[in-house]
Amino acid sequence: MSDTALVLGGGGPVGGAWLVGVLAGLTEAGIDLGRADIVIGTSAGSVFGSRLLSGVPAAELYERQLDGTDAIQLPVTPGQTLRFLWAALGSRDPQRSAERLGRAALRARTGPEADPVGLLRPLLGGVRDWPARELRITSVDARTGRVETFDATSGVPLLDAVAASCAVPVVLSPVTIAGRRWIDGGSRSTANLQLAHGYRRVLAVVPIPKAVGPHPSAGRQAAELSDGGARVALLAPDPAARKAMGRNLADDTRRPAAARAGRAQALALAGSVAEVWPG
Repeated sequence: MSDTALVLGGGGPVGGAWLVGVLAGLTEAGIDLGRADIVIGTSAGSVFGSRLLSGVPAAELYERQLDGTDAIQLPVTPGQTLRFLWAALGSRDPQRSAERLGRAALRARTGPEADPVGLLRPLLGGVRDWPARELRITSVDARTGRVETFDATSGVPLLDAVAASCAVPVVLSPVTIAGRRWIDGGSRSTANLQLAHGYRRVLAVVPIPKAVGPHPSAGRQAAELSDGGARVALLAPDPAARKAMGRNLADDTRRPAAARAGRAQALALAGSVAEVWPG
């Protein structure tokens, strides 16, 4: 087995703020996130995983959530929400559910395809190149419904990979890479913990524990890793954090409260994380 994997899940602007708060709180408590041999990022997790591995301190990412520097406007209409739910919940089979969601994304009128790239460029904060340390970014092929990953060896610009991972179906246009169309990496699994198979120690920070539809939860995936011999610490929002985050994870006004809740939760749970994470 390889040693350590840091898994960062998706959750929109508000879930991403909670995730950043957790990273800041863990770092403040003495958890060395730099010990990760690999970072696996999905959607919002791909944004902050990229920045973290590029040398931006977790404390700085946290302050940017509080002062509004990393504000993002992602308006989601009721109609888009209904189309998303209709596609994702239209089958009890995980593969068919993902295929339905991909077809809905390809049919949706979401504006110019550059939208996801333009939206994500400011959030990367000037980071343009793949970091030297191993980073894997997830996305889902809109036509096959299958999860795949991009890394520094894929020949894909980092910004394009992050945009593909964040391309929320029917809200943002799929991103074209190498002639294929890609949608949000969290469309089948909000954390993609299955990609940490083979690592002895796994720390997963997951703003949304389960994707919409008949897909495995992060808890189930963590249990499968544990059954395979890994030691896993899974952090998901507690009741106080869920209250701070609210129901609309695209509501930018919720970001500061979500970040503070994430930091508080991380400080409270740092002891249990330290039992799993090397330090």
